[in-house]
Parts: sequence; C-alpha cells; structure tokens
Amino acid sequence: MHKDGKLPMTNIYKKSSDSKSWLTTQNIILASIAWGVLALLYFLLFSAEVPGADGKLERASWYITGTNIFEGLAYLGAGVLCLRNWRSRQIVSGRNVWLLFGIGMLSYCLGGIIFGYIEIILKKDPSPSVADIFFVVTYLFVGIGMILAVASRRINLEAWQWIIVLAIAAFGSALAWLISQQDPTAPAVAAEAVPAWKEQASTILNWLYVVSDVLLLIIATSLLLAFWGGRASLPWQMIAVATFSLYIADIWAKWAENRVANYQSGGILEVGWVLSGVLFGMGAALEYEASSKRSRRERGRKRT
Repeated sequence: MHKDGKLPMTNIYKKSSDSKSWLTTQNIILASIAWGVLALLYFLLFSAEVPGADGKLERASWYITGTNIFEGLAYLGAGVLCLRNWRSRQIVSGRNVWLLFGIGMLSYCLGGIIFGYIEIILKKDPSPSVADIFFVVTYLFVGIGMILAVASRRINLEAWQWIIVLAIAAFGSALAWLISQQDPTAPAVAAEAVPAWKEQASTILNWLYVVSDVLLLIIATSLLLAFWGGRASLPWQMIAVATFSLYIADIWAKWAENRVANYQSGGILEVGWVLSGVLFGMGAALEYEASSKRSRRERGRKRT
C-alpha cells in the first residue's frame, strides 16, 4: 500500500483475475467429468430395488432425491454455461443457438424439479404433469438450436455419411416405435381409474417424445459426422453425444413405463439424463474457449 493509503493498481488487477481464475475451461471440464463419474457411481451402487415396508421392491426415497439433485445441477450448470456463450460477442457458432440451448437446459432443470416434487413429496404419478410442459420446451428449443447450428455451417455430407444418417434414423425410429407400444403379454395390473383427459394427454406426449427423440437423433448424427475431425469440432461432438445420451435415457424410461409394473424412476440407464446435461455444459465451455482463442488470433493479425 502506498503512503497515501491507496491500493496499487497491480493488486487490484491481480484480485480481479484471481476471482475469475477458478472459472477456466479446464476447471469446468474437470468439474463436469467429476460430476458425471459421481453420478454414474451413484446409480451403479444404489439403484437396486430393496423390499419396502409392505414387502414390495422399491428404491429408497433418498436415492430418488439424489438422482434428481444430480440431474438438476447438471442441467442448471449447462444452462448457465450456454447463456454465458449467448452473452459473449466472440461466439463463432451464433449467439442465438446458445440462447436456445440455455433456455432448453434451464427448462429441463425446472421440469425435473417439478417432476421430483410430484413423485417424492406428493407421492403421485408425475406422468403427465406440469413438468411435461418444461420438457416439451426443452425439446423444442434444443431442436431449433441444433437446426440453426447445422444450417449456419452449410453442412455438405458425403454419400456414405448420408447412408449412416438414414440407417441410424431408421433404426432409431423403429426402436422408439416398438418400445413405445404397450406389451400385450404383460399381466394386467389393478390400478385406479384414470381420467380420459389424462390418458389422451399421455398418448399425445408419448408420441411427441418419440418423434422429438428421433429428430434430435438424426440432427445429432449429422452434427457428429459433419464436425468429425474439423476445426472446433470437439464442442459439437460433445453436443451430439449429449443428444445420444438423452435418447438412450428416454428410450429406457419409455420401455420401463410400458413393460415394468409400477415402475419407479431411478433405473441405471436414467444416468443418461445426467450425462446429457454434463456433456451439454462441456460442449458450451469448449465452444467458449475455442471462440475466445479465435478472437485473440484475429486481433493479433489486425495488429500486425
């Protein structure tokens, strides 16, 4: 400190840089990987059903709460990172794309909170519920964002790449359609009367999710093939893999709902929802870093 009592400017800059040093891309990636690994271990170790007070097999309520926490924080972090890209003027892939991704991630986070509240606190069936509104918003915004990302790059796939896209589209569509069908051989389970509007809403949402999953799968495959090995390809590879992870978790949940009597959420493959949020966040962080480096290179060229 100077004799006049003022703090040197160098110390001020140092404190400012230290406050932001923890939010580096490397730290974000490491934290994301750690969160994904912890979630995977959590699902692996505690997802088994145990006999409850009435003798029925069920998952512990604390475990279901934990899965919601892992999922909610993953999508919250992804949403914040996507909105950071939207606020940055250096983003190469388009700020509107990341705005749509950010809204989609935060919407999924809110939907998960409502879903968990209905299932854990109210102990009611959360399908369908208000949470589905937020899930539908997620599919809509993420889908539009991915389409804008593809359109802005003017992707031209080769013939063999189109064959792969069509093959995965056909396989994904067939799998989603088969799994979404009720199992005719499953024994009938006594249940409370369900209002007609609820059955209609469930049917509409069922097909909406199936179609959305397949469309996202097709777009993700196109992104993965188009950006494979190219410049700044890693962020979009993360986004594509995140979409695959979301598809797997959705397909598993749909299969369990139609094939397992009194299914309770928390199955091992539902970790795909957590990993999807983690991968979206990693993709956002990598895109921010790549765009920042490109901006610095361009400024360096102008100076020379």
